[in-house]
Amino acid sequence: MTRILFVCHGNICRSPMAEFVMKDLVEKAGLSDKFQIESAATSTEELGNPVYPPARRKLKEHGIDCSGKTARQITKADYAKFDLLVGMDSANIRNMTRICGGDPDGKIHLLLEYADRPGDVADPWYTRDFDAAWRDIEAGCKGLLAEKWA
Repeated sequence: MTRILFVCHGNICRSPMAEFVMKDLVEKAGLSDKFQIESAATSTEELGNPVYPPARRKLKEHGIDCSGKTARQITKADYAKFDLLVGMDSANIRNMTRICGGDPDGKIHLLLEYADRPGDVADPWYTRDFDAAWRDIEAGCKGLLAEKWA
């Protein structure tokens, strides 16, 4: 079983989008039983809140349901629990590394390391551009699946 934790600042936009996009991709590939996929926040600002409505709508446009997901914060224990911790931007990576007490096993990565355009995933919280976030997240998740398990 491969365990992946997607992480962003609040766990209401980008990381839950990545969680559910990746779940959809592995399901379509017939690999659901080989993965545990979750998402979390680096901050406490949105704890317990559902996925942000525009993010839910973007997922729904693509036939993906995220019902029941609420924001939670990453913990130091998540470092041992997950095989891969995937941040959406460089600030997430810094905060994840701090929360986890470092990255001795090289488990912490940026999502777009797995795409053909490395960098930070567009943040729709500030831009309101959920299409750009979708494109980045989909490219990163497809690349991650292809690189690691295809």
